[in-house]
This record gives sequence, structure tokens and C-alpha cells, in this order.
Amino acid sequence: MKKRILLLATVVCIVALLLALSPNWPWGAGLPKAVAYADSAFLGIKLAIRDVQDGFLPGQLIVGYKAETDMHKASDRLAKAFGLSRVRWGYGAPYEVVQVSEGRDLGLLIAQLARDKDVEYVEPNYIAYALDVSGVPNDPFFTPYQWNFYDWGMQSNGYVSNYGVQAVSAWTISTGTGVKVAVVDTGVAYEDYGPYKQAPDLANTYFDAEGAYDFVNGDAHANDDEGHGTHVAGTIAQSTNNATGVAGIAYEATILPVKVLDANGSGTYDNIASGVRWAVDHGARVINLSLGGSFDSQTLHDAIVYARNSGVVVVCAAGNSGNPKIIYPAKYPECISVGATRFDGARTKYSSYGPQLKLVAPGGDLKVDQNKDGYKDGILQQTFDPKDPSKFGYYFYQGTSMATPHVSAIAALVFSVHPEFTATQVEQALLRTAKDLGATGWDKYFGYGLVNAWGAVNWTPSP
Repeated sequence: MKKRILLLATVVCIVALLLALSPNWPWGAGLPKAVAYADSAFLGIKLAIRDVQDGFLPGQLIVGYKAETDMHKASDRLAKAFGLSRVRWGYGAPYEVVQVSEGRDLGLLIAQLARDKDVEYVEPNYIAYALDVSGVPNDPFFTPYQWNFYDWGMQSNGYVSNYGVQAVSAWTISTGTGVKVAVVDTGVAYEDYGPYKQAPDLANTYFDAEGAYDFVNGDAHANDDEGHGTHVAGTIAQSTNNATGVAGIAYEATILPVKVLDANGSGTYDNIASGVRWAVDHGARVINLSLGGSFDSQTLHDAIVYARNSGVVVVCAAGNSGNPKIIYPAKYPECISVGATRFDGARTKYSSYGPQLKLVAPGGDLKVDQNKDGYKDGILQQTFDPKDPSKFGYYFYQGTSMATPHVSAIAALVFSVHPEFTATQVEQALLRTAKDLGATGWDKYFGYGLVNAWGAVNWTPSP
């Protein structure tokens, strides 16, 4: 057992190092006349390994109970027998998070609890990380910086982009009206509350403020204290045609902010699972998960299954390790897993790949400037300096975290045109109209191809 724990710890340390060195880091902003990047900007995904042991919270377990069990009685019995203390009940599912007394052998305890007649499963509380109108809108930085939204053949600084998501054409049909998209992340800068301010370029964006929730701090204010979730939300529904900053793809959709990651960009699987269930219960038709972890989890998988069985499209980042290993929850078949491409349509070196990959979308590459506009080819949106959540700018980020909201937003465009569609039909619309890249048909590097907003909003099921 000690050797297994040591091996697990070694693997987690390697994963943490890879994540720390991963390319999902932003380049800051304040460009001439408001948009810029700075490689010294410390604004991205940061690992909070100070409170993590072997990839999960120290001494904390999730205990899932069988459906017919009286959870309260079973919990009290197990607490007395094994010296457990309850942290909280699971949201929307029969489980609880418990704290184990210091010094206990977790491997032995898990085995003992798993054999109990009332217990369905036991697992550590793992840690996941954030992984980073018709015609052209009048937002001043749309041209030439938001090449990722362009139609094929449009020029960015005189260079043709054939690998945008064709949002410009799709806007003639749909802008996402009437669809709620949950951003389950570090929160969103959606309101003025205490030290937090609404992002200026989200002033005209629709928010479900009453449905917002913060599972990190346990309150109804899902404010962003890291910057990642705000950037993600911008790609989905940044205020558009407001003559300010940048555009969003489904800019008339409603954003439901759900905070499950802390100021360091990390959060427990329990919080993420709760956030997914909360989003479903509060009317989201699309859930964006620009986050992930290395471990499988029944708690998390059950929440994803609950969402999909409720007719919700769940879109997840594939990961930024650049190796053939999709992270969780993107690895689950109920999710649409998303990899990342750059300006020229090539797969970015950091984008994870494998048999579970379904789509790719622009994720940016901060090592190149292929359109020669003077700025690295990241994904541009408004967010803030984590040191001061009231200080906003426009920042280039990169990562599968940035690719994922493109797909979520396009799913919202489809739902807006076809509210009668099932989650499966929306997924089919996205996969069957994707622009094939790489080997003909599906392949492990690009999935079914580059998501295509114009094709998706025009897709109809075969009779």
C-alpha cells in the first residue's frame, strides 16, 4: 500500500508540474487604444498545491450511499465506527463529504467503508483545475484580433483565416436568444458586490443573477476572484455591437454564473459535481466546463450523467498536457470534449488528444503571430487582474479552456433556433457539420473537426 501511495504521489507531482508549465497562460492586455499583451502578466491558471495531497484534499473522502439507504442513520453509524466528521451533504445526490481523523490509513479506510452494506462507493475528494446582428459587429477589437470568430475567407490584418468558427454568418440566423448557459468555473464578473465589479464589456450581457451560486464560499454571489471564468464567459456572451472592446458568440444568451473553483483556479470534484447539478436544476441548457482533473470519479460522472439525462449539453476542455490522455470530465462519453487549434488550423502543441476527443475549436497559440498584427495569436476577451478584481483589461489567453466556450456558445445558437432539439440532436448538429481537419473523418487529434457555427445552426435531423 505504501508503495502504491508513493507511486500515486509521484504521478500527481509530475501532473502538477506539467500543468504548471502548460501553455494555458494569458498574455496581458491594454493594447494600443486598449488591447495589449504582456508576457509578465501573472493572470492565469495557478496551482494551489499547498492544500492538496496526492491530488485530493487531505483526509477528505466522498461516501456515496445506496438509493434505498437512510443516509442520516448510515452516516451517524459510520461516523461513530470510523471517527468521521461530516463536511457537507452532497447537492442533489445521495452522498456526503467526510473528514477523516489525522493519521488514518486512507487506503485501508476506503476499503473498509466500501464493504459496508449501505455504501455504494467511496472515493477521495479529488482536485480539478481550470484549464485557461448580421455582419461584422462594431466592437473595435473584433477586427483584426478576434480571428477565431471569423467566417472562412475573412482577412485578419490582410491574412486570410480559414479556421474561424463562422460566427459572422451564423449571426444572421441566431444570437442565442432564450438559452441559458452555465459557466461553471472561477465565477464571473457579473455584478457590483463588495470589492467585485461587473466587467464593463459585460454591461449589456444577460445574467441569471438570482440563480447564481458560489460553492466555494457557500453563498449566492458567484463573483470571479481569479479571472478565468470571466474570460470564458466573454467568449460565450460578451456584450456585442456596443462599440466597446470585443464580441461574444451567443451574445443574447443568458449566462448562469456558478463558482466551483477558488482564487487559485482549483476546486474539488464535489464542488464541481454540485455546480453541474445546480446548473441543471436552475434551467441551464448548456454547461461549460473549462476545467478538469486527472482522476475518474463516480461523484463527478453521476453529475454529468444527470445533466445529459436532463437534456443538457455538457461541453468540456480536453486538457493542456499535449499528450494522448483526455482529462476528466471531458473523458466521459456524455460530454463534448474539445481540443484546441490555432490561426492556421493546426492542432496546438498543448492540446490533449485521444479516442474521446469529439471537436476542436480555436484555443490560441501565444508562441506565434501568424496574422502579423503585432500580437501573439491568443483568444482575446475582457477580464481583470486577480490582484484587483475592479481593474479590467483585454487579455489574450490560450488553452483548451478557451476553445471550449466556442463550442458551448454554438450549442446555444443551435438551441435558440431549435428549442425542441434534444441534447443528442444538438451534439449531432455540432459533430456532423464540423470542418474536417487532419485525417479524413474522425481522428484522435481533431475529433470530428473544427466546430462550425454556420453549419450547426442550419443543420436539421434526417427524416
